[in-house]
Amino acid sequence: MKRRILILAGMIICLLQLAEFSSQTTAAGARFEISYPASLDNGPITGRVFVMISKNNRIEPRLQAGSYNASVPFYGLDVDALRPGENAVIDAATLGYPIESLNQLPAGEYYVQALLNVYTQVRRKDGHVIWVHMDQWEGQQWNRSPGNLVSEVQKVRLDPATGFNVKLSLTRKLPPVEVPPDTEWVKRVKFQSRMLSEFWGHPIYLGATLLLPKGYDQNSSRKYPAIYIQGHFGLRAPFGFTTQPPTAPESAEQRQARLRVSARETGYEFAQAWMSDDFPRMVAVTFQHPTPYYDDSYAVNSANNGPYGDALTQELIPYLEEKFRIIAEPHARVLTGGSTGGWEALALQVFHPKFFNGTWVLYPDPVDFRRYQMSNIYEDENAFEVPNGDWGKLTRPLSRNAEGQVTLTMREMSRLEAVLGSNVRSGQQIAAWDAAYGPVGKDGYPRPVWDRLTGKIDREVALYMRDNGYDLRYNLEKNWPRIGKDLVGKIHVYCGDMDNYYLNLAVYQLEDFLKAADNPKSEAVFEYGRPMKPHGWQPFSNAELVRLMDTRINKTTPGREQKSKAGQVAGANQIETPSRQGSQEKLKRQAAKGARMVRK
Repeated sequence: MKRRILILAGMIICLLQLAEFSSQTTAAGARFEISYPASLDNGPITGRVFVMISKNNRIEPRLQAGSYNASVPFYGLDVDALRPGENAVIDAATLGYPIESLNQLPAGEYYVQALLNVYTQVRRKDGHVIWVHMDQWEGQQWNRSPGNLVSEVQKVRLDPATGFNVKLSLTRKLPPVEVPPDTEWVKRVKFQSRMLSEFWGHPIYLGATLLLPKGYDQNSSRKYPAIYIQGHFGLRAPFGFTTQPPTAPESAEQRQARLRVSARETGYEFAQAWMSDDFPRMVAVTFQHPTPYYDDSYAVNSANNGPYGDALTQELIPYLEEKFRIIAEPHARVLTGGSTGGWEALALQVFHPKFFNGTWVLYPDPVDFRRYQMSNIYEDENAFEVPNGDWGKLTRPLSRNAEGQVTLTMREMSRLEAVLGSNVRSGQQIAAWDAAYGPVGKDGYPRPVWDRLTGKIDREVALYMRDNGYDLRYNLEKNWPRIGKDLVGKIHVYCGDMDNYYLNLAVYQLEDFLKAADNPKSEAVFEYGRPMKPHGWQPFSNAELVRLMDTRINKTTPGREQKSKAGQVAGANQIETPSRQGSQEKLKRQAAKGARMVRK
């Protein structure tokens, strides 16, 4: 009995000591205090404050944070009317990524930095008053956005077990974006959109970068067809065009590795084709249309983003057509884009079937929401988990490598977005879809299709997305009797069989419908890269793609069947180069089959 009492007493003493140690550790805490001086900004500032923690200082920690591929630990917190000298506190209760809590951070030497992402209050046309980050022509890059406040980098030792309190002062603002200068070949425009500014109650800008054809300045009366290239915000030239050869020539092994992934050539190689005498004379255009939620609008009208589809087709394109001698006719407008741009290239054609003359869609974002990546948002209960029998649950992936190894889960991606911003203000992918496709919530912010922390899917939001046309396969199937005749032969879709984001699964669903569509037949083209072709795969070079588009424009030009191309040197593009012959033969084969094709 005495032995039992002694053992019990010893256990109690140990527990009391552990409790005391735990209390001391909790009291010490892991804590950052972030402030800014009045000399930097008079304030107050509403926005989101971040602390980034890195093991190295090769570049500033802010530039190592926020990516879903390889982010250093960082933590985010909303601040409301933060005044100069007032502290914003990030501690163990603040959500982080990829390490969830500061308490889980391994002890060690680190480089730390703070940043304040500045929000602006807007009074929208729909009556909602909200706070958002207004893009500064950087493409919603919170860690690079001009005017955001940042601290200097500090080297510190952090040990959650003993506690720490690091004070970081925001001492400078990020500088304005440097827009590349225009050249003989590349021009840029930017103007305030009347439609979008009216919707947001704040100046909203649209822009474009144009690649001009050879001989553009030699004949001021000639007009040209246009390729409208969709994609993420960027100020580089369309198709990566550059007259500067690479500083380090590509080795034979590097070239072979690149071509195993995609037939896309380098920007310099493309430039050699574009500037040649026998190349189609067209204008290539990329859009800049960042929103307060993402680096581009998805090119559609949206309850949250505003009338971007109308602004692009009724303001930006007409402006470009007049200013740069572009043929203002449907037969002379074609589309392409990859990933986000792939979805946009298809959506613009579907929502405006008579306005454009064809789209070449590359590895698009989900085009059928029964395959919203790996979720069926109409039937699944949760975006993070897949039921497995009565008791089991499997983790739902978001991305994989070409060999099938999962590289990120949907739960991890959603937590990243929760850290980047509350109220769908992460500036990341899921938020972009919520803002573009979803309804407005009662608070004025986009209503998310699933909860970022639990993964629970909101069925009402999913059905809203479908019924408002953003599920493009559903949209086509529902409206085919009305719009089908204006889409015959215009849709061409290309995707790798091992797309890193599982986007090929939705493409298969789209193909199933378009192959079965009748009255009229779609004559749609689908081609899949095999084997093990990842996100970014395309079966042709960009120069070959331009020739395919040129063939389509030439074939469908009213009253000019098989005659010289619109807006090019007479006879120049009739030269049958080997590349051109191959592209024409490929187009004929694809149009004839209009079915799933395997490229070996």
